[in-house]
Order: sequence, then structure tokens, then C-alpha cells
Amino acid sequence: MKPFLKWAGGKFKIVDRVLAALPAADTLVEPFVGSGAVFLNANYKHYVLADTNADLIHLYQAVQSQGQSFVDFAMGLFTPENNTEAQFYALRDEFNACTDIRRRAALFIYLNRHCFNGLCRYNSKGGFNVPFGRYTQPQFPLAEILNFHEKSQAAEFVLSDFRRTLSQVSGNAVVYCDPPYAPIDATSNFSDYTKEGFGPQDQQDLATAAQTLQSQGIPVVISNHDTDFTRALYAHATIEAFDVQRFISSNASNRKKAAEMLAVFA
Repeated sequence: MKPFLKWAGGKFKIVDRVLAALPAADTLVEPFVGSGAVFLNANYKHYVLADTNADLIHLYQAVQSQGQSFVDFAMGLFTPENNTEAQFYALRDEFNACTDIRRRAALFIYLNRHCFNGLCRYNSKGGFNVPFGRYTQPQFPLAEILNFHEKSQAAEFVLSDFRRTLSQVSGNAVVYCDPPYAPIDATSNFSDYTKEGFGPQDQQDLATAAQTLQSQGIPVVISNHDTDFTRALYAHATIEAFDVQRFISSNASNRKKAAEMLAVFA
């Protein structure tokens, strides 16, 4: 099942690998739920889906609780009149100033489907700053949202840092972590996840938390780039390495396939 948000869709390509690595349990916990691609394609009784992006969590809660009512509300933004550069920036400004959770959630879908490459990026002040995407006719993801609404009835959406989320895992649970990836090499920057960023210490803290849960008998699977840095972080895990058909450089002359891994703490 495809997620209805586009900005994390690149990782949808490895969902089958992730699902194969996740053992049976009652509950799947995701501290970085992102587009929800793994959740949508997994088969557990219960889900705890967390993220630090308030716009994302509020959107998912709106879809979960309101279903068709929210669909009808959000679809009104998908008109030819709104698919212009001037109107896009007007609605982006409205989004950044908006405090109404329902309206902001609808605008978040609009921005995701109309902005460049479906990116989700904020400036240092927390303002969404991705430019207009210039698509001919962006489509409202009707079927995907209705499917998400149905599946989400077994889920709990939590606005939470991964440290707090992982510290509360207990019982018959399994954890999948899809953090902002570590850089491929020393010349790359650590990926921003929110305006606060996600740096080397965050990567270390995540690996430490995974090892702690492993010692408690709770399996953890982490996806990341396959580098010397991540190999050292995940020394206590079983590594599954593979290449993906994703280009990691905007410079065409320097493009190459990305080496990725799944680290399984079990």
C-alpha cells in the first residue's frame, strides 16, 4: 500500500526488506513514522507511531479521527486556481501562520502535493520553505487517505522524540527506526529532520537505545546508509547490506547508487 505523503516515498522501495526483517509481535513501534510506508504494509495488532514533526502527527490524527469528513474538507484545496505559483506561495504563507490544526493539516497535504519533489523542509524559524513544484495537475490522494484512515484505527500517533518513545517500549513489541540517514562521506552534511537537525550524537543515542532494548529482549531494526560510521554504531547488530536505486547527489557528474543497510538488534 502506498503512503499518501510523497516526501518519504523514496524509502518505500525497501519496505519488503524491512518487513522481512521484522519478527512477529503484538505491537510495532516506529519512532520516525515519516510517510508510514512500513506501518501501512505491516500486519500487527497495534501500532505506536511517533515523530517530532507536529504537522505530520496532527495530520495523521485528523485523518484517523475524521476520515471522509477531513477528505471532503482538504479536497477543496485541489483546484486549478490553486495550482499557480502566486497562489502556492499565498497558501504556504497561510500555512506558516496558521494555528487552526484542521486547516493546517489540510494545507500540509496541499503543500506536499504541490511543492518541489514533495519535499518536507523547514527553515530555522520553523517555516515551511519548499518552493513551488510546477506540476500540471497535482492529484488529491483520495484512495490512499481513505486506506490510511481504515488502517490507522489500530494505531496511536504520538508527538515525541525518539529517545522518549524508545524509553517507553515494553511488552511484546518490535521496533523499526527509519531515522534521518547518516552522511555517505565526510564531505556530506547530516540530514535535517526538523529545524533542530539530526546529528552524530543523535545517531549514537539511537544506536545505544537500540542496544538497550535488545538486552531487554525487544527486537529493533534500523535502516541507514552503509558507512564505516554506521557499521561502528551498529557493532552489536546483524547487518544486511544492499544498494538502492536512489541517487544521492544533485550533481549529475557525481551521482552514484546509495549503499544502505538494515541493522537488526535481536
